[in-house]
Amino acid sequence: MQTIIRLDNVAAGYDGREQIHGVSLDVADRDFIVVTGPNGSGKTTLMRVILGLISPMQGTVSYPACAAATFEHGSVRPRFGYLPQYNAIDREFPIDVRDTVFSGLNGSKGLFSRINAADRRAVEQTMERLELTGLARRPIGKLSGGQLQRVLLARAIVSEPDVLIFDEPTTYTDDRSWQCMSDIVADLHSRCAVIIVSHDADFIGRISPAKVLRMEGGKIIS
Repeated sequence: MQTIIRLDNVAAGYDGREQIHGVSLDVADRDFIVVTGPNGSGKTTLMRVILGLISPMQGTVSYPACAAATFEHGSVRPRFGYLPQYNAIDREFPIDVRDTVFSGLNGSKGLFSRINAADRRAVEQTMERLELTGLARRPIGKLSGGQLQRVLLARAIVSEPDVLIFDEPTTYTDDRSWQCMSDIVADLHSRCAVIIVSHDADFIGRISPAKVLRMEGGKIIS
């Protein structure tokens, strides 16, 4: 496997205050990693650094495989799919299920690119895979917690990313959605890197990650 993300002695946080510090981590192109630890240990901050949503205060984040021009889409960084924490979603935003899944293609298309037949096919196939076809025109505010999690998962995987990052994906997930998510994660990690933040011991045991990293006090301790 080839390293696609490298963090070297990274410190990061918000408003000048560090939430993580001294973090070094390599992620390979088929890695399957779970990050666990208590609330406030820095797990979500670490994910935001990897995604490029916040910049390190110290240390470096690099993408060695992109420098070697190994990604077919020619990006300077991997293509990410991201399923954020449930409570980070504005359920009052006026958007339906199909358009939410379409929004997962935004990062892989240029600013003025038009939706084409291949995009539509990818969206329809992804919705069918997650049993969302019958909900296509339902506003996200009218979904159950489990249905919304499946929609967010569809948005995360529709672009066939190089790296999938899930932040507490089983929160508010019903049994049907939990099973669906477990099966899809087990399938996807053979084709891309998967990083999951989770407290759910049953879910972690079912998906059998290659690595489990524990964070405490803003550091990876094991």
